Amino acid sequence: MRSGFTTGACAAAAAKAAAQRLSGTPLKPGDEVDIPLPGGERVFFKLFKCGFSMETGTAFASVIKDAGDDPDVTNGAEIAAAAVFAGGQKTKISSVTIKGGEGVGVVTRPGLPVPIGEAAINPGPRRMITDAVLEARASRPIEVTISVPRGQELAKKTLNARLGIVGGISILGTTGIVKPLSGAAWKATISASMKVARAMGLETVVLSAGRTSERAHMREFKLPAPSYVMMGDYVEYSLKEAARQKFGQIHICAQWAKLIKIAMGTPDTHVRSGAIDANRAADFLREQYGMPLPERPYNTAREILQYVPGGGVKKVCEGAEAYGRRISGLPVTAFLVSYEGKVSAKK
Repeated sequence: MRSGFTTGACAAAAAKAAAQRLSGTPLKPGDEVDIPLPGGERVFFKLFKCGFSMETGTAFASVIKDAGDDPDVTNGAEIAAAAVFAGGQKTKISSVTIKGGEGVGVVTRPGLPVPIGEAAINPGPRRMITDAVLEARASRPIEVTISVPRGQELAKKTLNARLGIVGGISILGTTGIVKPLSGAAWKATISASMKVARAMGLETVVLSAGRTSERAHMREFKLPAPSYVMMGDYVEYSLKEAARQKFGQIHICAQWAKLIKIAMGTPDTHVRSGAIDANRAADFLREQYGMPLPERPYNTAREILQYVPGGGVKKVCEGAEAYGRRISGLPVTAFLVSYEGKVSAKK
């Protein structure tokens, strides 16, 4: 599958083009600029926009993000940069100042790699932008402002609000390359979410398998929003990360099929790691908990649920808790969320 580029790499390319245009290089839309990546390779970007405003003394450029075959919400987004000379005419030392503009979020909570009040442009992208701009060989300091025209709209499809990043998306990427269908970005978000929660002094982290489960737990228990971490399918990783970040206790909330997988000790519940075998799950429930399920073929885990006797769901919750304790070493409480979106069983 085809790899793509991070928002950080795109911002660096736009910033270099803007700096070059500011320094007199006659770039125009459709031209290409190349930038260095942290791994040492160089990559090329085609310019979407590029120009210079005589009125303000500002050069600008933008590129369209290509995330390759990765299902990224920012794929196709315009990443733009504006550049102006800073520091006055007498300053000869070349340096780069980076700011966030329209559509780039602002950090409002602790625990992230960027201080509160600053633009959500992570340290890795800041280094990439600086290195790329310095290649423009300007003899005066340059101030670069990164913007994403649809960033505020795109941010609604991310977890930025949960992390306390408001007003737009984050500029991310340590390598500059997006590997398709990689779980690295999801795991990084899990870790970042937990860091925010711990920085705010929260002792309980709620690991949810999906939005429905998360919302159900929120309605029932009304814990602070940063307590909630979308683990998705990364169960084992999330449990270990909660222990590493020294939380006091863990809540797990999931619907039936995911909860059985967790009780069965499945570290990654995504279908790519093996779709749940409903008949194997039924055997597990019979053998582990003595449930008198009918001997018949089952097509789905959901189909099994109608035959689970009273108290059976609680036993599965306890099984999920036992797995969570074994992996994390922390107190764990598991909650089943019904397919109607309600907490239907809790310890």
